[in-house]
Amino acid sequence: MSVRVPLDPRKFGDVLGAMLGLNKVIATSGLDENLLRLVEVRVSQINGCGYCLDMHTKDARLDGETEQRLYLLSAWREAPLYSERERAALAWAEAATRLEKGEVPDEVYAQAREHFDEQQLMKLTLQVVAINGWNRFCISFNATPGTYVPGSLKKMGVGQGQAEA
Repeated sequence: MSVRVPLDPRKFGDVLGAMLGLNKVIATSGLDENLLRLVEVRVSQINGCGYCLDMHTKDARLDGETEQRLYLLSAWREAPLYSERERAALAWAEAATRLEKGEVPDEVYAQAREHFDEQQLMKLTLQVVAINGWNRFCISFNATPGTYVPGSLKKMGVGQGQAEA
């Protein structure tokens, strides 16, 4: 599968800049970077975005996340490796991504509110919106999985939660 349109910030600065704007707000959220990375990976699993899975698992490993937690992320409900706060974030991310029956269930909201105040939940939701957006760009334009160089965003001065493709 060949790339349809390269996601080149020099050519599409306005569009990609808008996406980066979301990520800049997330970077100031005060939420743990490892938690945000788990959300990026889980949402990318749900959406089937190979490029984003490649990127975020490589960067997660570079930042110290364990292989076992990444391997078991799609089965997080059964794996005892995730904190209650991470479980609440993952449940929220899944529900907000899938929007089954056109809603996020009250019990998922209640679980999230046990661990996140209103500001944090708004920023966590923005993270879900952002990664869903990046997934759609990468899937729609055939970004090539396996080509991401770990840490390259940070080397360009774009830290976790600030940019994607």
